[in-house]
Amino acid sequence: SLCAAGEPNISYRELKDLKKANVLHIDVRERWEIDRFGKIPESINIPLGELMEALQMDPTEFKEQYNQKMPSKSDPVVFSCLAGTRSKQALGFATSLGFS
Repeated sequence: SLCAAGEPNISYRELKDLKKANVLHIDVRERWEIDRFGKIPESINIPLGELMEALQMDPTEFKEQYNQKMPSKSDPVVFSCLAGTRSKQALGFATSLGFS
């Protein structure tokens, strides 16, 4: 399941369309899950336990750690996990930090 602020649940097809518009896709599964089940193309993996810290990093540090430009608080971001529970938590974390 995938989660976006405007639309709490989106389909895989909707995500593919969003990715064409340069939406940052953050997969909040654990690294072992990525190893076991595979990486979603063009997503970055930030396990849920690291997300709050990651979203508060210095942009240079974020780029070094995740090999991706840090999103601004107004950039479109989509979170995903295995069943949707962690992506909803991730959305809550991001919102609490001022991301729209």
